[in-house]
Amino acid sequence: MYRILREILKNGIKTEREPDPDQALRVSPSKLDESILSILGKSLAIRHVDAGSCNGCELEIHALNNPYYRLEGLGIHFVASPRHADMLLVTGPVSKHMREALVRTFEAMPEPRLVVALGDCGRDGGIFCRRENYACAGAVSSVIPVDVAVPGCPPEPAAILQGILTALKSS
Repeated sequence: MYRILREILKNGIKTEREPDPDQALRVSPSKLDESILSILGKSLAIRHVDAGSCNGCELEIHALNNPYYRLEGLGIHFVASPRHADMLLVTGPVSKHMREALVRTFEAMPEPRLVVALGDCGRDGGIFCRRENYACAGAVSSVIPVDVAVPGCPPEPAAILQGILTALKSS
């Protein structure tokens, strides 16, 4: 134990610096201005919805919650209720069975609300919904309005964090 503490004191705590926002990820014009950012303060509550993914994006979201990326240190945390959320993080293509649940979750969120579609499946349907099929309702943007779409299959934790910060930061 003492050896570990000495190592920490000698080297410091190693964490990843948060990435800069990338405006290329933005799908729609920014809805946030300084007055809304002052309402949010330094905290962001995210509600995550898996709309039918393969769980690859979920693994990367779990990795984002580890101390290396210090998500909590940035004031970002996940909540269980959409009524407490400022942002909706959606993974996977929207399956027909999850369509109504996703719309209800979106409608339960208070204004202003942000939506981030995560991964290639959330952005454009990915490999599961390129063509119409019996189980898929399409990309997230075909069901609810999306502010930022993060590409990747699955996107790295740094790219997810960059997408979240891009949705927050106005141009």
